[in-house]
This record gives sequence, structure tokens and C-alpha cells, in this order.
Amino acid sequence: MKIRNIFKVVSHLGCFFILLLGNNTAIAQEDKIDIEESAAVFLEDYSDDFQEQFFEGLKQKGIENYDKAINHFLKCKAKEPNNAVVSHELAKVYLLDKQYINAQNYAIEALNNKPENMWYLYTLVKALQLQGNTVSNITKEVPYSNLKLRENLSHIYYNQEKYKEALAVIEKLKRTDKTQVLYSKIKDALKKQESQISSVSYSTSTITKTSNTRDNAAQSYKTRLQGLIRIEAYALVKQISKEALEQYPLQPYFYYAQGLALNQNKKYREALTILEASIDYLIDDISLANKIYKEMANAYTGLHQTSRANMYLRKIKPGF
Repeated sequence: MKIRNIFKVVSHLGCFFILLLGNNTAIAQEDKIDIEESAAVFLEDYSDDFQEQFFEGLKQKGIENYDKAINHFLKCKAKEPNNAVVSHELAKVYLLDKQYINAQNYAIEALNNKPENMWYLYTLVKALQLQGNTVSNITKEVPYSNLKLRENLSHIYYNQEKYKEALAVIEKLKRTDKTQVLYSKIKDALKKQESQISSVSYSTSTITKTSNTRDNAAQSYKTRLQGLIRIEAYALVKQISKEALEQYPLQPYFYYAQGLALNQNKKYREALTILEASIDYLIDDISLANKIYKEMANAYTGLHQTSRANMYLRKIKPGF
């Protein structure tokens, strides 16, 4: 397989993932750099057999044959045990296959090899988040003392709209022109978020007071919770969903919201109890069912019961 052909396919696959990232420009640009390194520099230094295995791994990943992709990348790994690019490809394909612990381990390998690579860090962050975990809990396993790594982490959280987490990381960094700009953006975003919380709270509470029917009142609770979930105000989600359940114990959405809030507080067993109850009241709502199954998977992941987590992930129906 000629280098230029491999480069072409790798580039196409990279563009696909950049599109999936949407407006995450900084990370998308980093991925483009990583793709170029992988193809133009990385592949040309290795044997034909290594190139064939690597290319086939990318191909199988692209058509969602994850088991085959993993096998090809593991063969590359056997030939080059310390290769960060291969470790990262394994992390990405394990992530796609919902094998989050394996994804985490290989992402850590890649990041230890290249601590300043934002894309390696992004993959690790996603693997951890899907297990209900964060980088702050594994600082001894990664080169967390690296200032660029922490700056990248703050940037990732900012792009995910996790502004409090982003602020907690960047506040401990020495101010440079670049970190000062990011710090200012995070502070501005937090102010807007707080303003949105006040606005959502005021508008929906007004709706509740003026509603003349029970159905309208229940809908106003749902509208309020949807707004709070959108801006990740989970403390309020927990409070409002509990209040809603007291008045409307047959509404599955309120159970989902309560379970989501409990998961965010790492109260996984309580979350499971609530989420299991929601299924009893669920009727022909595939979109809500998907949300509930996802949170049940997150709860089981938090309890380190991977097989149970995967069982609920398999229940999620695509397209809803």
C-alpha cells in the first residue's frame, strides 16, 4: 500500500471526525495536525506490513467493524509497543466500541508519550466522562504537572460548556497572554450561564403560578427542567425534579431528571432506583427511553459494573 493512498484515506477519516466535533474548532485543528503526523511522517518510517495493518485498522474502524479494527491496531502495537499514534487509535476505536476502560488505558498511554497533544487528552476526557469520572481523579497516571496539558484541559472543558470545571483548572495556572484570554472567556460564559439560570427560574415559575390546569403545570415543570439540564444546573435539577415528583408521581420525565442529577452527584445506587421506577411509567417515548438507558448505563459504569452498563447502552435505539 503506497504512502499517498494511506494518507488520502486517513485524511478522509479525519475530516469525518472533525465534522462530528461540530464547532469544537481548537480540537478539530489539533486533530488535523495529528492526522498529518500520522500519515505524512508516522507511516513512512515503518515497514510495509505495519502500514498495511495500520491502514486496514483505519478502514475497519471507518465501517464500524470495531473488533477487526482493534485486532489490526493491536498487531501494530506488537510491532511498535511505545508508539503514541497506535495507542491513540486503539483508544479511539475502544471508545467507539463502548469499551471505556480500555479506551482510557490506551489514551493514558498516548498522553504520557505526548503530554501536550490536545487530541490525546480529549479522547481521555471523553472516556472518563462516559464512566462518570474526571481527569482530576487520575492525576497520578498522567503528566498532570505539564502546564500545556492543563491549559488544554481547561480549553476542552470550555468547549464542552463545563465552565466551572474549566475555571477550576485555569485558575491554578500562571497567567500568560493565551491563558488570560481563555480565563476571560470562561468568566464571561459563567456570568451568562448564571443569568440564564435566573431567567429560566423566573419565567418558568411565573408559568407555574399562572397555569389554570394540572397538565399545564406539569408541562411547566418539564420546560423548567429542560432549561436547567441544558445549562447543566444540576443542583436545581435535583431540587425541582423532586418537587415535580411529589405532585406528579406518574411522569417518567421527572424520574429521569432526578436520576440524571443523582448521577452527577455520583449517587449511582440512588439514581438506579429512581431510573428503574421511571421505566414503569414509560409509554411509547423512544427518545426519553434512550435518555433513561444512557443514565442507567452511566450509573452502572460509576459502580464499575461494566457488563450491566453495556447491556443498557445496547438498548439505546439510534436516530431518536
